[in-house]
Amino acid sequence: MTVQGSTSLSAPAEVGAAVPVASPKPPNPYIVPAFITLILITGHLTFGILESHSKTIAAILASIAIELGLGRLIYGKWPHPASAYITGISVGILVRSPAFWPYVLCAAISIVSKYVLRVRGRHLWNPSNFGISAMLFLAGDMVGSLNIQWGNYLWPMLIIWLLGGFIVRRLHRLHITATYVGAFVVFALVRSWLTGSPWEAEIAPITGPMYQLFIFFMITDPKTTVQGRTAQCAVAFAVAAVEMVLRLNQVVYAPYYALFIVGPTALLIEMALQSRRSRMAAKVPA
Repeated sequence: MTVQGSTSLSAPAEVGAAVPVASPKPPNPYIVPAFITLILITGHLTFGILESHSKTIAAILASIAIELGLGRLIYGKWPHPASAYITGISVGILVRSPAFWPYVLCAAISIVSKYVLRVRGRHLWNPSNFGISAMLFLAGDMVGSLNIQWGNYLWPMLIIWLLGGFIVRRLHRLHITATYVGAFVVFALVRSWLTGSPWEAEIAPITGPMYQLFIFFMITDPKTTVQGRTAQCAVAFAVAAVEMVLRLNQVVYAPYYALFIVGPTALLIEMALQSRRSRMAAKVPA
């Protein structure tokens, strides 16, 4: 999840002209990378969530190198490495494999997807969500995903949630996280009622570090979310609903696949509606 922008103040306008308003100061691009690093450190010191340090470093370096290379090749400029770092460290945390190559390949697929799978200049999938979902689906015999819960150690979760809530609020995306978490809890109770499993077991997954990355980074990615608070909340709710259906059908990696399905679908619908409105506006006589 990257946020880019610039702050500028225009020169005084002529009398009678509209006075331009200063653009808001963009968030610090290093806040999110610092936060995801905190999740890694906290999770690893508490439960040893990393498969290996070398594999995580390889995923980060591969992400940054491919991002810089493609950005320079396609757009003629060096992109900011923060987004690639987030993708690489997400892969390093979430991927589980005895082999070394899945980490590098997953990072490569994630970054390349940003440049290849585009519609009207926008990439449709969150990069790490696409890469991890692709690896889990295509190489499930060699690749798994992190599946650890904080358990009785509530302090790591509380620290992460407090800081995460503060950061996504600064990025104006707290409503997305809050909607998804609320929907997840409700659907967890529904699953408990339908299956007879303890409700604590159904709610417990959201306390793990995998879900911290999911709710604070994947579903809130500004590049791959629709516009408008109501639409964003509706999409977050839909992700939780599809996840519930997948869980009821014993799909192990339900949250990844739910976002993989719902996110791009919502973006395509939004693009289609915008195109329709533009055509209708063009037909209206001046």
